[in-house]
Amino acid sequence: MPAARLMLWDEDDCRRAHAATLRVLDECGVEVLGFPGALELYAAGGARVSGTRVRIGAELVERALKSVPKTWPVPSRPGGGREPAALHLKDGESYFGPGSDCLYIRDPDTAELRRVRVADVEGMSGVCERLPNIDFVMSMGLPEDAPQIVDDLAAAAAMLSATTKPLMVAPKDGLAVGVLCDMAVACGGPDGAASLMVYAMPSPPLQHDADALGKLLACAERRIPLIYAPAPSCGTTAPRSVPAGAVVGNAEVLSGLVLHQLVDPGAPFVYGAGVGAPDMRTAFDPHGAPECWLGQQLGADLARHYGLPSFNYAGMTDANDLDEQWAAEEFALTVLGALQRSTLIHDVGYLQVGLQASYESLVFGDECVAWARTFLQDVRADEESLGFEEILAVGPGGHHLARRYTRTHNRDFWVPRLFDRIVHDRWAAGGRQTLKERIRARVRELREQEPAFMVDGATRRTLDDLLAAAAARRSETTG
Repeated sequence: MPAARLMLWDEDDCRRAHAATLRVLDECGVEVLGFPGALELYAAGGARVSGTRVRIGAELVERALKSVPKTWPVPSRPGGGREPAALHLKDGESYFGPGSDCLYIRDPDTAELRRVRVADVEGMSGVCERLPNIDFVMSMGLPEDAPQIVDDLAAAAAMLSATTKPLMVAPKDGLAVGVLCDMAVACGGPDGAASLMVYAMPSPPLQHDADALGKLLACAERRIPLIYAPAPSCGTTAPRSVPAGAVVGNAEVLSGLVLHQLVDPGAPFVYGAGVGAPDMRTAFDPHGAPECWLGQQLGADLARHYGLPSFNYAGMTDANDLDEQWAAEEFALTVLGALQRSTLIHDVGYLQVGLQASYESLVFGDECVAWARTFLQDVRADEESLGFEEILAVGPGGHHLARRYTRTHNRDFWVPRLFDRIVHDRWAAGGRQTLKERIRARVRELREQEPAFMVDGATRRTLDDLLAAAAARRSETTG
């Protein structure tokens, strides 16, 4: 069906970028650090291993691209106040969610900036459970009040306690993947682990460290979808060129895919997009830089070329406060991210260059996604949509207000919850509320409602026991 979408690289461009990537993997290779078992797997699969350097031939890449599945279901867990639904991870489907690792949150009661706590992760997850355009949940923050040795797992437990939607988790290591599966089973029954997705990142440029490799192998063994997302930065960990940054990122993702498919051909894998464009004046990597979005689009184009489900960004801002820049960037970058047509689109609600979470920004992001989804709808040119008979029936000078056709199709048109569409007199009579005030009122309403989902006391105790056991195991490993 005809539908709006963006594309920068066509198939010929993608083939050229793929050929350049194959040269990088074959002639330069990648470093595989701190994980001898991964080096052995690469060597057994036919890669050329010298020390920690792994050079990968084109035939290995092509074999991995053939064996990796092009679609995979990720269901929600039972228990929510709505029909269980599944994400279908495949090219052409798009789902939205928040991000995972902000250090700070704008307190919803005081508006003060402070560190994220476990209660914030649970609270924002509960809000996500009620937001209709948030399809999967991430923690939005790193809780400072959890024991540091298991803060990633404590955040996962908080999410599992408050939402039944599929979770995307960014654990510290491969050990955590098994614990996460046990937690999800405790909260969702025997199939609870199927609701998980795990996010891992190589270490630019062209390196895979032990933590990323541990997650990669554990996900392949358990057939948990792995999102492998690069982060080359133009001018630091990649050449100061957006296409070159995309090639570096592509090499990192494809070399990870090769290892992943050597562990278990057919295990689910999601192609991560991402190219940074640092501001050399500040050393920050802004989310809103146009070059950053060019790079992300190139990643989306390459994922489409390979036929793989993809991971990308939308709905964030570099602003420090809930101000005009926040509103402008969050809306614009939601629509831009949606037009890229990636599969899993995350970081909705981020502020401050990825350092700050906010209930208000998350709720506003849900509204922006609703607008974007309406814009992305299929636009048919069939007999019903073109309305020829309806036009003839009303004719010149008539109106369609009372027509059956209008009643039938009225619900096809989006009605905003937060954006203002009324005339000035009605707006003034209603209290002259600004967008920010309407958003804050909606946040209060969502937080004051009874939770849409909450685990029982026995399940919380099970989660606590799993956390304690994981802390002991990590202490033994690191001690």
